[in-house]
Amino acid sequence: MLAHFCSLALGSAILIAGCGSSGEGASTERTSTLRLSPGAQTSSAAEPSFRSSLAASSAPGASGGPEASASSSLVPAPTGPIDPANFVGTVDNPWFPLVPGTTFTYQGTKDGKAAVETFTVTATTKVVAGVTCVVIEDRLSLGGVPAEKLRGYYAQDQDGNVWYFGEDMQELDANGNVVATDGWHAGVDEVPPQLIMEASPVAGHSFAHGYTKNDFAVLSLSEAVKVPYGSFPAALVTKEWSPLEPTIETHKYYVSGVGEVRDVAVKGPTEELVLVKLEHT
Repeated sequence: MLAHFCSLALGSAILIAGCGSSGEGASTERTSTLRLSPGAQTSSAAEPSFRSSLAASSAPGASGGPEASASSSLVPAPTGPIDPANFVGTVDNPWFPLVPGTTFTYQGTKDGKAAVETFTVTATTKVVAGVTCVVIEDRLSLGGVPAEKLRGYYAQDQDGNVWYFGEDMQELDANGNVVATDGWHAGVDEVPPQLIMEASPVAGHSFAHGYTKNDFAVLSLSEAVKVPYGSFPAALVTKEWSPLEPTIETHKYYVSGVGEVRDVAVKGPTEELVLVKLEHT
């Protein structure tokens, strides 16, 4: 999970990938409107409203298959005022459910070391850009030593799309002391939230976020996956990539009713995290 908001190589610094535009190749489209705040002006070409066109492109190489790469079909993150009234109080998207009291435990390899990550959905909330967000706590250890700690903020809109409203990350030394910090919040300097999960994902849809520099695309909704937590016949698979790190690409596997179960680098250093335990308190 840390890889959602940290490096494409499963966990260090903010996601790095490029922002694209919707391009001319878009042929089918479903739109989720994050409504303007009361009193906000209607958007123009120079001042776009906070709107996300969830588009699938028919352009060659942009179908969302394993061979797809960054292209002009990428739909950029919405811009403009955020209307808190367009968001609900819970995140219950079946592909990315955030139930307070749930802890996901992942194990694998990162930076050539054994990695353990815990992703806990807390019962607390944080208001970001006027929107009440679910707070998660994410901790990563490498070789049995604390490495990173992060608080992330998620909200779901009325259509069921899940958005990431920012994070506060701490890099830790071997004794657990904070040696560096990083982060970002939606609404600060007009930064929009980042789309994390569509209400109804469609293979071929791809998205970009200008601030985190993260591009991702939906590859499949029917991929079999087996992890220590269980075997599943139909997982949702996304890929994330970056023109700033062209030799790195990761794939994430999500299971309906569970959430993320696998995060693996398919290009670049050998890194992988898989779900080994899911607890509810």
